[in-house]
Amino acid sequence: MNVWRSSTIRTRLTVLYAGAFFIAGAILVAVTYFYLRQSLEHRLGSGIPALVQQFAGERGLRGMPILERLATAISAQAEQDRRETLQSMLTWSLVSLVAIGVAAGGFGWLLAGRALQPLQDVTATARRVADRNLHERIALTGPNDEIKVLADTFDAMLERLDRAFDSQRRFVANASHELRTPLAINRTLIEVALDDPDTQESTRKLGETLLAVNQRQERLIDGLLMLAGSAQRLETKARVDLAQSAQRALAASDPAATRAGVTCSVDLNRTDVQGDPVLLDRLAQNLVDNAVRYNVAEHGWVHVHVARDGDVARLVVQNSGPLVSPSDVAALFEPFRRLGHQPVSGGGGTGLGLSIVRSIATAHGGDVRAITRPQGGLEVVVSLPAHQ
Repeated sequence: MNVWRSSTIRTRLTVLYAGAFFIAGAILVAVTYFYLRQSLEHRLGSGIPALVQQFAGERGLRGMPILERLATAISAQAEQDRRETLQSMLTWSLVSLVAIGVAAGGFGWLLAGRALQPLQDVTATARRVADRNLHERIALTGPNDEIKVLADTFDAMLERLDRAFDSQRRFVANASHELRTPLAINRTLIEVALDDPDTQESTRKLGETLLAVNQRQERLIDGLLMLAGSAQRLETKARVDLAQSAQRALAASDPAATRAGVTCSVDLNRTDVQGDPVLLDRLAQNLVDNAVRYNVAEHGWVHVHVARDGDVARLVVQNSGPLVSPSDVAALFEPFRRLGHQPVSGGGGTGLGLSIVRSIATAHGGDVRAITRPQGGLEVVVSLPAHQ
């Protein structure tokens, strides 16, 4: 049953065609065999003795023993011929049934493939749409049958999805401008006020507090926009060395790691993937930032490893840090979910770091998982399809 369910529709149709042919052919052979058997029994079983008796009566030889023995011998020979005829007919019928059945299975395979060709076109288009863009349509031609109705329905669904993604992209672009502009203006005004030597100390402290709040809002908005953008299909695909992305992330986080007393080590091997360079840099940056920020206060460390494992590119970030319960790992990838651990550098995060990592990995056809370390801290593993 499992083999039947795992087989393709073409295989199942071929088996059904061949099975129906064998059943119909077996019924036809059986009916022909029994009809021929009854016919031969009727003609040979009673016909030969009657002919012998008629011949003896016409010649005046009725009742002679030699004629009776002759009639018996002729009947026995006729019975043997009848059995041989039936056996030969049955044998050649079954051989012909098997031969023609195999040929019918081959024709059934070809016919099933031709009948399912429109479905293969639908599948191929769906794969191209998933990998590239939503602008392509199936536009299946032919009779208005069930397969064409399916293709037209799929085209209508693609049209709605295309409009929805275009609307989302426009919203993200507009939100990016409308949200960042006032925050940039506020930051500039606060920095100008803080640069004024005549600014009072109380006002300066208030400005520093407002500047920190403004920076936090900027990080939050950047994270939300990045999360929304990475959830869409990739607009840019290029060959990216994951090791270089990790190296840039480590360089950007080096000042924060130095202030926190966190030592960074690396094991980077050139590993190419196909994707958006900006998003992949952000993925590595978020992982390294989190590893540095949520660490131990003394003698903390971060280790970054990039390598290729067959057809999979892996980015692994390990760090020391507070103990994390395995039951809390799933919550780390939810937006705005924090475990209550105090960061050792850079202030509190936005709660979007690992959510963005997961969204970017998913957009690139990969996945991310976190493993708790018994000594404290995490091991976060990002797996992406390696560039072929």
